[in-house]
Amino acid sequence: MPELTPQAGTPKRSVHLADPRALRAYAHPTRMKLVGLLRVEGPFTATRAAELTGESVASCSYHLRMLAKYGLVEEAEGGQGREKPWRATARYTDWQDVDSEAAEMLNTAVAELYVERMTHAAETRQQLPREWREAEQFGDDIVYLTAAELAEVGERISMLLESYGERFDDPSRRPEGAEPVTVLRVAFRNRRGEAAS
Repeated sequence: MPELTPQAGTPKRSVHLADPRALRAYAHPTRMKLVGLLRVEGPFTATRAAELTGESVASCSYHLRMLAKYGLVEEAEGGQGREKPWRATARYTDWQDVDSEAAEMLNTAVAELYVERMTHAAETRQQLPREWREAEQFGDDIVYLTAAELAEVGERISMLLESYGERFDDPSRRPEGAEPVTVLRVAFRNRRGEAAS
């Protein structure tokens, strides 16, 4: 995927993690939540992070410093001490092609976070307006692909989603009624031959 040149004050497209220590540090559920929140709601302080996560200010401050150590967040302009704001350094975190026990641990932690978010979305979807309930997608398909074709499918989905990417950094480009939507891209070889649900 091509690297985008960020506008001043906007995060770069992605940060690549390869160091096993960085992968293990990022695998902590609170840290993954903080980075995700900073990408959508940030910049914000450790005090605001505590309000958003339910963790203590001291805990959030510690986790933000750990994330900064590995280049996932950085201090933003203004504030001081615990009231200094933090921001994400990139829109995405990538550890593709890293073959290590730490990468597998992070993959599992991310999958668990996805399941938690999907479960919450399913449990609360009746609170959404009808148009959003009808637009949401829960389901799966089984298709027969080669590894190369699966990679091509991923590239095509990325290109489609990137066509909406300018809205992330520039709120003026968001049409009325636009809300943040999480699109999970999970595709894996079905070794068990399980039918689609």
